[in-house]
Amino acid sequence: METWEEVVASIKKIELRPEFILEEVPAPARLAPHSFALSLDVVNSEDEDLASGRFVVLHDPAGQETWDGTVRIVTFVRAPIEADVASDEIFDEVAWSWIMDALTQESTGFHNISGTVTRTVSKSFAGIEDRERESDVEIRASWTPNSNDIGNQLSAWLVFVEQCSGLLPMPSGVSAINRNR
Repeated sequence: METWEEVVASIKKIELRPEFILEEVPAPARLAPHSFALSLDVVNSEDEDLASGRFVVLHDPAGQETWDGTVRIVTFVRAPIEADVASDEIFDEVAWSWIMDALTQESTGFHNISGTVTRTVSKSFAGIEDRERESDVEIRASWTPNSNDIGNQLSAWLVFVEQCSGLLPMPSGVSAINRNR
């Protein structure tokens, strides 16, 4: 494996689309000897929230049996969805397929994946009863990468986030303006 510093540097080199605001945040300290975490907000040109998420890289040089490796990626994405979509029984499988497709098509490989898809519908009462019903999907996933190319794993996750956000993929050859904070 590259040094931990080289892994973190490769993550920081990822180019982002203009709707993505990515920033380093404190990483969990008790899960592994080394960790790195990013927070992502996705906003459109009107500054409306399209999605939010976290991407965490854990590294234990001794490995962990449950990971089946020395590196584990832990992610989550939350995005608003339409109420009729939230009530569709097949939606969970569709949402899970988004991450599986992104990882299969974009990453350098993975194994030992697990996760959940959670749909929520909220109705407001009393002083905030005039709010419309809100529906969200939250997708949590973790996996062990087959290689130490963590930048590639992050790129695959960002493709997944595009899908959750309802954004069209960036056309090939088009470079985005980086909006890192």
